[in-house]
Amino acid sequence: MSDDEQIRSRSVKAGTAGLAFGALGIVYGDIGTSPIYALRETFDHAGLDVTVQNAYGVASVVFWALIIVISVKYLALVMRADNHGEGGILALTALVAPKSGNAKGALAAVVTLGVFGTALLYGDGLITPAISVLSAVEGFEVASTAFSRFVIPISIVILIGLFAVQRHGTARISTVFGPVMLVWFSTLGILGLNQVLQHPGVVRAVSPSYAFEFFANEPAKAFVALGSIFLVVTGGEALYADMGHFGRRPIQFSWYLLVLPALLLNYFGQAALVVADPADVESPFYRLAPSWAILPLAVLATCATVIASQALISGAFSLTAQAVQLDYLPRMRITHTSPHHVGQIYVPIVNWLLMIGCVGLVLGFRTSSNLASAYGIAVTMTMLITTLLFFRVARARWDWSLGRTLAVCIPLFAVDIAFLSANIVKIASGGWFPLLVGLILVTLMTTWRKGRQLVAARIHRGERPIESVVHEASAADVARVPGVAVFMFKDVGKAPPAMIANLEHNHVMHQLTLMVSVHTHDQPRVPDGERIMSRKVGSGIQQVELHFGFLDDPDVPAALALLEIPGQEFDPARATYFIGRETVSSTKVPGMHPMRERLFVAMNRSAASATRFFSLPADRVFEVRTLVEI
Repeated sequence: MSDDEQIRSRSVKAGTAGLAFGALGIVYGDIGTSPIYALRETFDHAGLDVTVQNAYGVASVVFWALIIVISVKYLALVMRADNHGEGGILALTALVAPKSGNAKGALAAVVTLGVFGTALLYGDGLITPAISVLSAVEGFEVASTAFSRFVIPISIVILIGLFAVQRHGTARISTVFGPVMLVWFSTLGILGLNQVLQHPGVVRAVSPSYAFEFFANEPAKAFVALGSIFLVVTGGEALYADMGHFGRRPIQFSWYLLVLPALLLNYFGQAALVVADPADVESPFYRLAPSWAILPLAVLATCATVIASQALISGAFSLTAQAVQLDYLPRMRITHTSPHHVGQIYVPIVNWLLMIGCVGLVLGFRTSSNLASAYGIAVTMTMLITTLLFFRVARARWDWSLGRTLAVCIPLFAVDIAFLSANIVKIASGGWFPLLVGLILVTLMTTWRKGRQLVAARIHRGERPIESVVHEASAADVARVPGVAVFMFKDVGKAPPAMIANLEHNHVMHQLTLMVSVHTHDQPRVPDGERIMSRKVGSGIQQVELHFGFLDDPDVPAALALLEIPGQEFDPARATYFIGRETVSSTKVPGMHPMRERLFVAMNRSAASATRFFSLPADRVFEVRTLVEI
């Protein structure tokens, strides 16, 4: 190997190591805080007796759940189904959705499932901060009963503070995420290893025979326990969703090098602990530590859960931005909090709704044990939907044979169904909440999508070819006034209604007229070299197409700065922007159910202005309103 090749190799390894270290603070926060409550809830929720068979059986199921769901399903398979490097269920849905956006039959059902899975993740984003922070603060109660009456107030203060700082961005505090989580996972491993060394027999739980015996001896209780054992893999979707930030290899690297060994040692250590002293089952995680270390451990756990919550909150912001770009949600205010990292965004309305929801959950459920009853059902359904979408990708995108696809997906589907079935019993005791959140959101998302299609269809009826309008304007010898006019309209080749209205009322056309159409693609980002396309329609008249990915910031003036027109120079900041704004009303015209039509009308009224969404200079924008009946 040459010197240059050796340097490049070391550079790649250093980059992978750095990204793997960074992934600890973002990707693994959710799954890394599950040891605080997962094993405790497994015994408590199912009413299991603390015996060697049960403890080793639970440890065995935990081991194989982490291997099958995380190592095999997500890291080895699903993360290969990336959308130009990006992951997450919405990115996966974009892979299987038709280019036209109009799915039919079975494909429409698959796309709807993907949207429903996306909606369910918001329910997960609500519960994760609440249960994580509550479970960590409850550690102070283990250290001293004097903290009992302060658990809920402290949890609420932490949550409010967490959401209050979101508008400042995570650029500064994220620098400590990696080191804190490194300490956290190291602590998990050390605490667990101490017990494993004292009771080495627990290592036998690696054998799947203990899991089979667990279900054979007490099938009913084991089935119920499976719903709580699922808590150990609840961060699986986060691994996939955050793939675009770090890449598949760094995430795999940190998983196998640190996270998986630390988690297994801690879970096995807790199993060994409760066998030695069944009374410790009330709080096996904190009882792993000596009494003098419980308070520092509670502080560290609180820091780790705040980091885990931050990852879910940031994920909700990113998910919202993707949904807006893909036209599943109305435009809303999105603020970029970092000049260097485009993915660091802040969505005020989502932030405050999440805060209200989290605080409400803490006040309503009051303990992490009660919240655990609501946790899991949404994530299991999302994971099941991910498997179905993966099946579609493997068949349609990768050209896998039916036999090969079934051989891979049926075992994964069986595991998903088992976990989902075990979690269904949680619906009555709190699991209804994330399902309700998901149902509300999928109704909003599908209503907005369908409503936008209906509005577009109504507008299309009155459209005229741009060449026809330009020809008429030339024949009428319409006056040309100095300056640049930018008419925003999605349909290429059609005359923007704002342009027609301007000709009818003002009888003028600017010296340089740009008809700009913005397209959002099902890939995350579009390179600057492919950002803009233009063609001449008439003298001083250009049809311009701007292309953005669903993770790109749709900054129209910045994109227009890339436009080159021979013999023409212009400053996008000094152009006059004409945009259309539809005033939608619900009528008896066939379309959607009247209730959904009224919902769409309300959503359309609340949508943020295109001026802000496309980063247009507010003092240079003219809005032309159009009445549309649906």
